[in-house]
Amino acid sequence: MSDNIGIIIFYIFAAAAGVQTLYYLIFFSRVAFYKRKFDEDHTPAQDMSVIICAKNEENNLQRNLPTVLQQKYHQHKNPSYEVIVVNDNSEDDSKYYLRSIEPGYPHYRNIELKQSAQFIPGKKFPLSMGINGAKNGTVLLTDADCRPGSVHWLSIMSQGFTNGTEIVLGYGPYYKKPGFLNKLIRYETYFAALQYLSFAMAGIPYMGVGRNLAYKRELFFRTKGLLLTSILLRATMTCS
Repeated sequence: MSDNIGIIIFYIFAAAAGVQTLYYLIFFSRVAFYKRKFDEDHTPAQDMSVIICAKNEENNLQRNLPTVLQQKYHQHKNPSYEVIVVNDNSEDDSKYYLRSIEPGYPHYRNIELKQSAQFIPGKKFPLSMGINGAKNGTVLLTDADCRPGSVHWLSIMSQGFTNGTEIVLGYGPYYKKPGFLNKLIRYETYFAALQYLSFAMAGIPYMGVGRNLAYKRELFFRTKGLLLTSILLRATMTCS
């Protein structure tokens, strides 16, 4: 009897392992064997608006915002993108820093919020204000504590908008630092990205992350801010 129970347990384990292996092969292999194609000489097909919502992020803005403002993304020798920082009722000196850099970057502007929207928690209201104020038809979202992995971040993301694509997903890993907690956070971030990117590539998108995500501005208004469509393209960002 005990031998039969042992055999049954073995077959159950083998079946579970087989299903798990099949799951990995069907979904995760899409990311494992994906090769990104990027053309540095690519002429941007559309103007883009980068939107950053910030609340008490003066230090992060000083450290990371210049890397967003200095992207290589040009049409006819002029920046074909704008950067909008929505200063969400900050109590630090963010507004003074954001004002001080305006003369050096003609493609940059900031929106200062002095009143919060009732019953709309988090970044939803400042994000809506940023998208409403954007001049271009494609918006790219990131956070104040993030910086692009390269000067071609905008170009990499923009090249995903082909064949009617309305949303481009990006990946945002964390900085590598000493300590077990950092390893745990980086693993959780990596595994979550592995899942949502794999499912998106399989035609079953279900989420993205707001620190590296682009979509058509018209889609935002058409769905009243609900993002219902997705597509597959990854660009690397390094986030703290």
